[in-house]
Amino acid sequence: QGARESEGYQTWVNTPAATYVAVEDETILGTYYIKANQPGLGAHICNCGYIVGEHARGKGIATALCKHSQQEAKKMKFRGMQFNCVVSTNTVAVRLWQKLGYTIVGTIPGAFQHPKQNCYVDAFVMFKSMLE
Repeated sequence: QGARESEGYQTWVNTPAATYVAVEDETILGTYYIKANQPGLGAHICNCGYIVGEHARGKGIATALCKHSQQEAKKMKFRGMQFNCVVSTNTVAVRLWQKLGYTIVGTIPGAFQHPKQNCYVDAFVMFKSMLE
C-alpha cells in the first residue's frame, strides 16, 4: 500500500499545476488536479483527473468539479482539456463528459484491465476546446 500511496501523492499533489478539494461540513466530497497534458510544445493542452467519494456520488459533485476545472483551465490560458483514459465501461462518466462538451477523439483498445470484469476494456481519449 505504501507504494500506491506515494504514487497517488505524486500524481495528485506534486506533479499538478494545482489540486482542488470539494468539502462540505468538513467532509471531503471529491478532488481534482489540473496539469499540462504534455511538457514543452504540448503544454497548452491540460489534463485533469477527478475522484468523487462513494458517499458523494449522484450529488452533482463531478459536474461541479469539471465546471470549476474548465474555469481554472481558461484562467491558466490552456487552449484545450484532454482526458487520456476514460474507461469505456464507465458509462456514467462518459455521458457526463459528453454532456459537458467533451468529444471522444480516440479509442485505445484494451487499455484498461478491469478489476471487476476480469478482462481488458477499451479506454477513450476525450477532448474539449477551452477557446470558446
